[in-house]
Amino acid sequence: MNTNRRTFLKTLIGGGVALSLPLPLLAKASGQSLTILHTNDVHSHLEPFPVNHPKFPNQGGFARRATLIQQLRQKHSNVLLLDAGDIFQGTPYFNFFGGKPELELMSKMKYDAATIGNHEFDNGMDHLARQLQYANFPFISTNYDFSQTVLKDKIIPWKIIEKGPFRVGLIGLGVNPGGLVSPANYEGMKWLDPVETGEKTARFLKEEKKCNLVIALSHMGYTSAPDRPESDKKTAALTASIDIIIGGHSHTFMPKPEIVKNKVGKPVIINQVGWAGVILGHMEIIPDKKEPLFLATQHLIK
Repeated sequence: MNTNRRTFLKTLIGGGVALSLPLPLLAKASGQSLTILHTNDVHSHLEPFPVNHPKFPNQGGFARRATLIQQLRQKHSNVLLLDAGDIFQGTPYFNFFGGKPELELMSKMKYDAATIGNHEFDNGMDHLARQLQYANFPFISTNYDFSQTVLKDKIIPWKIIEKGPFRVGLIGLGVNPGGLVSPANYEGMKWLDPVETGEKTARFLKEEKKCNLVIALSHMGYTSAPDRPESDKKTAALTASIDIIIGGHSHTFMPKPEIVKNKVGKPVIINQVGWAGVILGHMEIIPDKKEPLFLATQHLIK
């Protein structure tokens, strides 16, 4: 992809955004930043939209995303590439191949982690378990209890990834599948409260595992639906140990990340980049001895 064909939708410079990073990290990470690249709700859109598409003409596609990611990796040292679920379902690629090409291509892009979206259950848990062999990256789900299912040893509740001086804890928070997924497709899986489970795990990652930063990959939606109390904004407001929420499910095109104060008054960054892979989210966490900063850019893939 030619650089001059790439459009940067929005750039936000967040001055003085305190991210609850402990002082030892700030000193150790002086002069370095953590680059977070993220997607959500790609829905099997392996190819760009057609040139006559009314909303996204000639936008998106895995090949263009891979090229952009490669370019950003060449510019930045400490890069995390994450996905917030609903990788499956939406084009004939999924109908014919069941998710294999999506996971193989994401593996080639070197995704670091993803969480489970409700559409990952569309063909049942046995099918999902078979498809996960094509993913060379972990799937994380903290509030889906798979202990009594075929996914018991295939999906993990948390993950720690170290990038340079950054020790990052990852958790995954999923929407209640009731009313969204056929009960037979998730039989035996238990949905746990995302606020309680998310906070307990995030606190464990910070206090016991000494993570500098906790990121929640969320597939709950930006705000609560009338029939569903869970959401990114609610989770941010009612927890104390999550620093960043990378969201999905509601297909929200956020022009810039939102800052929500958590229950102890500290800011939580929430971001989401719509759907179909037409945008790659990009945040730079920049520690400073006084207070961390972050930069956020949404890359339109065109």
